[in-house]
Amino acid sequence: MSELPFDVVYLGIGVLAWVVAVSKFRAWRRDPSFGLLVVALAIASPSTAFLCAAPPVYRLIDRLTGVGNLATLFVYLGIMGFSAATVVLALLWTPPEARAGGAGVWAAASGGTVRRRVRGRLAVFAVAVPAMAGLFLAGGPYRPETPLTFDTTFATGGAVALFLAIYQGLFAFALVDIGRVCLGHAARLPAGWLRRGIRSLAAGALTACGYVLCKIVAIGAAYGGVGGLEWLSTGVGPAFAAAGAVLITAGFAGPAGAAWTRRRSDYRALRPLWDLAYRADRRLALEAPPPLWQERLALRDLEWRTTRRVLEIRDGQLTLRPWVDPAVVAAAREAAERAGLGPELRDALVVAAALRAAVEALDGGAAPRPREEQVTLPGLDAEPVQERAHLVRVSRSLSAPEAAPGARPVRVG
Repeated sequence: MSELPFDVVYLGIGVLAWVVAVSKFRAWRRDPSFGLLVVALAIASPSTAFLCAAPPVYRLIDRLTGVGNLATLFVYLGIMGFSAATVVLALLWTPPEARAGGAGVWAAASGGTVRRRVRGRLAVFAVAVPAMAGLFLAGGPYRPETPLTFDTTFATGGAVALFLAIYQGLFAFALVDIGRVCLGHAARLPAGWLRRGIRSLAAGALTACGYVLCKIVAIGAAYGGVGGLEWLSTGVGPAFAAAGAVLITAGFAGPAGAAWTRRRSDYRALRPLWDLAYRADRRLALEAPPPLWQERLALRDLEWRTTRRVLEIRDGQLTLRPWVDPAVVAAAREAAERAGLGPELRDALVVAAALRAAVEALDGGAAPRPREEQVTLPGLDAEPVQERAHLVRVSRSLSAPEAAPGARPVRVG
């Protein structure tokens, strides 16, 4: 049997999944929480297992340790780490109606009932892992080296058979549990990347059940002395495992990638409005505006950069408030209503027109209006979740003709 396809698939999946795991660990460092840590471990554990299962790495581990087929133990313990993490995730992902006080997904872990159930599940794995290690070592030595056919080659031994049974049983339980919970969780979510990601997790978990089924049949046949079914363990089973791993990795990576893309889009979209605020008062910004080409290359710390930009824009808006002309606000509102814009776009156009005119008035040396004559612009009382979206709309509205100083209301029809 050629090992090249296994080298490519196992190493490719392992490296790709570790890239996703690193991003989750970084997110956990920025916002430490039990849930994020579990997600990171749920990705890192099988990623390591796939790397160890690749024949070149498998043989390297055996040479370094001097123990034949020891990499098999590392592979299966990595999958046990995934199994433990996913059954914990299944407990944390409680339905919204079942969370005390409307708690979020991760906050549910602080509840006494959930905490006890998490500890109970982890206790099972805490017992199973050393038991597996002991059974594996008791069944050795393992010769010859078999990176692809260990299960069917050595399943005739009682200790190894029990080792494999514990592994496959706990893995199957974890896959069914996470598949069941993810399908139910996705059904309660609105359409979007998060729902697609959780459905991908469910599909990956249920697809990987094919690996368990193939392995159980092949191992059972080998233990019973029946030959000719090794192909289930060496061909079909790994294909199910690889397909499931790809779907699970995509399920974890998809929503995160979509969130990163949205943050980067917001950061860049806010640039015109931030430039306007900087023009009003350069003391508001921690640093001068970066060149546009440099901003296009911004890939890291986007949440922090965007949050800082939002705060500086808000400070600039407060600075410009004494120069906001009520007549400009009224004209922009009339133009938006005549154009048939919805409430959100109408408010964004009004703010954009008011701020552009205010900057022109400030630059022209106009006197500030007394506090009692100052206009309160829409969006100042927006919640943080809506604030960023509102300012992005304002920034994009700056280029609208109606937002130009002195613009006349647009008549439609």
